[in-house]
Amino acid sequence: MFAKTFGAGVLGLNGVIFSIEVDISNGLPCMEIVGLPDTAVRESKERVRAAIRNAGYEFPCRRITINLAPADQKKDGSGLDLPIAIGILVASGQLSAARLEECVLIGELSLDAKVRGANGVLPMAIKCRQTGIRQLILPQENFAEARIVDTVEVVAAESLQSAIAVLAGQPREATKIDAVKSVGSVGATVLPGDDFRDVQGQRAAKRALEIAAAGGHNLLMTGSPGAGKTMLARRISTILPPMTKDEALEVSKIYSVAGLLGPMTGLIEQRPFRAPHHTVSAAAMAGGGRIPRPGEVTLAHHGVLFLDELTEFPRQVLEVLRQPIEDGQVTVARVNSTYTYPSRFMLVLAMNPCPCGYSGDPLRECSCTRAEIKRYLRRISGPLMDRIDLHINVPRLRYEEMAGEQKAEASSAIAERVAAARMRQAERLCAVGVFCNAQMNHRQLKQQCQLNREAQELLRQAFEKMKLNARAYDRIIKVAQTIADLAGQQKIAYEHIAEAIQLRIAVSENENGN
Repeated sequence: MFAKTFGAGVLGLNGVIFSIEVDISNGLPCMEIVGLPDTAVRESKERVRAAIRNAGYEFPCRRITINLAPADQKKDGSGLDLPIAIGILVASGQLSAARLEECVLIGELSLDAKVRGANGVLPMAIKCRQTGIRQLILPQENFAEARIVDTVEVVAAESLQSAIAVLAGQPREATKIDAVKSVGSVGATVLPGDDFRDVQGQRAAKRALEIAAAGGHNLLMTGSPGAGKTMLARRISTILPPMTKDEALEVSKIYSVAGLLGPMTGLIEQRPFRAPHHTVSAAAMAGGGRIPRPGEVTLAHHGVLFLDELTEFPRQVLEVLRQPIEDGQVTVARVNSTYTYPSRFMLVLAMNPCPCGYSGDPLRECSCTRAEIKRYLRRISGPLMDRIDLHINVPRLRYEEMAGEQKAEASSAIAERVAAARMRQAERLCAVGVFCNAQMNHRQLKQQCQLNREAQELLRQAFEKMKLNARAYDRIIKVAQTIADLAGQQKIAYEHIAEAIQLRIAVSENENGN
């Protein structure tokens, strides 16, 4: 006998609907799965066999052939266990085939017939909506993320028996997963109580962080150990504007595919903050693996990627950042296919000025030679430094600043100014399809950014004196436009260019080896 059910998988960040065709015929008892299954799919034979028996049904002792269509597309993961089991029961005459054509089944089966969660359910649910699938039966763990998608009836199944009851149209108990959790800032580095009011002093650094957040610019902080670089970076997420619904859905898809959405977790509402350790590999940073998965640059999409102790990262790992920074996406090529993941993030870097960490420190003498400092700074390539918009020094705090009673400005106050600046950018840039100043290309910059005569003359002098290249020219104007947006002004004035150049000087000095 023959039966067909529908399952789902993920290709990159997009859901894919698979047809599971089951044929049971006379012959020696065996079970073959064809259609480019990976190891996890091939091993489903034993899980499905035990689950069917422990659910109280008979596993047919005949020749079972299972085809996963389309046959030329790789299938991975354990989420096809449930549709395979249902297909076997229907083909063996133990279940009715009614309603199978309008339903997609997702879930891994345990040996006792319980249904376990799968990765990538959110993009699968979106694909169901696009293809007109009416019902989606999946594990309780994935119910919250799938329920984000409207127009598709999402049903949570605890076990194989409960999935069968749903297909049979039997009345079922209402699911108890009504409280859908939203996720805050993704990444364990940011604590709920983080606030800029806890940072004493560092007015110049806070100003640079505000500019970076308002325009989505990349930032490098240099300073002595203990000056507060990491403390400042961890609070950037507290001043970033909230994500739009489309951004939240895109980020949630990424975390669903990566398996980082916890049980009963719905839409991610706050921007991601990723802070990988310096032992991270190039594949973990850019994405990859035998079956490519999103890397840190994609997990930081629409959020912040923070690299602390920058010079400790292998050069190969840092170089993979160049394409994502420039293009807003990363491409992972494999023999069978090529995967493209989005990677529009704000890059925040922190490093010491020299190996001992005290070069330029007014209170502690540096023990490094000039040659050692040059070798240390050369760990970061010129092309990568060229892509950093803001470069600031974070000085050691004086005792008076640490012990002072003066209250620092709260994150909420800074966030209001950042949100107002982002609103001005959205109104100005909505016609060209970008959302912040850092995302503008050269043509859009020419169309959208207007400099008065004094600003143009200052930029010309800086371009010639500092020997800037075309990328530096564009990035100075983008930063100046953000400063103007924070000031509520339409045109870029002299003081806006002056501040943007000041924040670029250290970059040019490092590039020239000074």
